[in-house]
Amino acid sequence: MTDFNIWGIDFYLFNFMDTNNGYTVWSKTYDTVLNKTRDLEQLAQQQLLKNYAWSTCLELGCGTGKNTVWLANRSTQLIAVDFNMDMMQQAKAKVNQAVVSFVQANIQQPWSFLEQPVDVVCVSLVLEHIENLTSIFEQASLHLHDQGLFYIGELHPFKQYLGSKAKFNTENGLITIEQFTHHFSNYLSCAERAGFQLEKVKEFFHEEDTEAVPRILAFVFRKKETLN
Repeated sequence: MTDFNIWGIDFYLFNFMDTNNGYTVWSKTYDTVLNKTRDLEQLAQQQLLKNYAWSTCLELGCGTGKNTVWLANRSTQLIAVDFNMDMMQQAKAKVNQAVVSFVQANIQQPWSFLEQPVDVVCVSLVLEHIENLTSIFEQASLHLHDQGLFYIGELHPFKQYLGSKAKFNTENGLITIEQFTHHFSNYLSCAERAGFQLEKVKEFFHEEDTEAVPRILAFVFRKKETLN
């Protein structure tokens, strides 16, 4: 939606919201509006993880459950976590599987909701809203079994360099949610410090993108074996 036009150039006015309030508003339309980033990340996760087997899985930022069903079908226990209750209510309405437990929590705090280590931790389109990556990698390492997997799928920093943000239209205009840019090297350095080794990395391009830059950056890290 264009706010005004000068000399043939479209200009937009952005309303900025913090992450929790932004997703509360967005939850009403998140599943129904076109979202290339959301849909491509879903494909990225399935492609990078399809050849792995696991039992227990932690999904960080489950949102409306776009990845939850697929993960639940591959797990004997899935803990789906989100900070925003309105988004998670959408997920609860569509995911009716006994293996899934939903938890409202702030993942920037210690993950006290986990009683035992898990085999896989997955985080999708969440880290762009978190300034401190170090704490997330540290908590993932702390709560994974040795040789456990840490999947990350995020908006590519190249897209962020070009001005791409998490945003959506409302009756009151375009809403943009607060975000932080994490460079490729940030992920690698945080992973190394937390005791992970890189297993897989892939950049994903959407077929309709006109810019010659990838839309999604996805990693699989493996926790190194702890030496006693």
